[in-house]
Amino acid sequence: MRIAMWSGPRNLSTAMMYSFAARGDCAVWDEPFYAAYLSATGIDHPMADAVIAAGEPDPAKVAQACLGPIPQAQSLFYQKHMTLHMIPEFDRGFLRGLTNVFLIRHPAHVVASYSKKREAPTLMDIGFVQQAELFDQVAQQTGSAPPVIDSATIRANPRESLQNLCARLGIPFTENMLSWPAGPKPYDGAWAPHWYNAVHASTGFDKPEGPLPELSLPYQRLVDQALSYYERLIPFT
Repeated sequence: MRIAMWSGPRNLSTAMMYSFAARGDCAVWDEPFYAAYLSATGIDHPMADAVIAAGEPDPAKVAQACLGPIPQAQSLFYQKHMTLHMIPEFDRGFLRGLTNVFLIRHPAHVVASYSKKREAPTLMDIGFVQQAELFDQVAQQTGSAPPVIDSATIRANPRESLQNLCARLGIPFTENMLSWPAGPKPYDGAWAPHWYNAVHASTGFDKPEGPLPELSLPYQRLVDQALSYYERLIPFT
């Protein structure tokens, strides 16, 4: 099975990748389209040159690899995808060959976290619009709504949340998914030194999040822009 987990940045996505990697039967791939996205858009991201140099800039080749043989002869292939990387110029036909899941987080928490790593994000930087578009596309292709999981639910009760997700995917849950060793991982993307310091310090899912953060007016406006896209997917969790 090839599992494509679609989320925006700062959304528990790396911890989820670590969780699936800890199973023992699952290969993982960290943000397959990141180099292609940066190459196509020229957008200024931290460590952009290193990301492009380490990745595959041709989106067609990336899509082919997503559907190709599962690495390390594993039975599962977990692909941590960023929704913002799927720009309109990229062919999305490969989605039909994947088991697509959507990971959401309240935009106030996303913006508060993202702005600490990269200033002045825009609505397109945080991926909510693209996530809703991809969700609709997958639902149309398959005839049913794909699974949606909220990061707040995972952090509140990791075992139960992952048990439910595995049941929806038709794969067994294992206790191994609840913990991992601290530190960098061999499958981390080249951008890990900038973005992954908190998750590298972790050995499992963090405690539940507190109340929504207070934000400056420009960031609160960004949250307001993203909120409806987030709320659209909540009924499918």
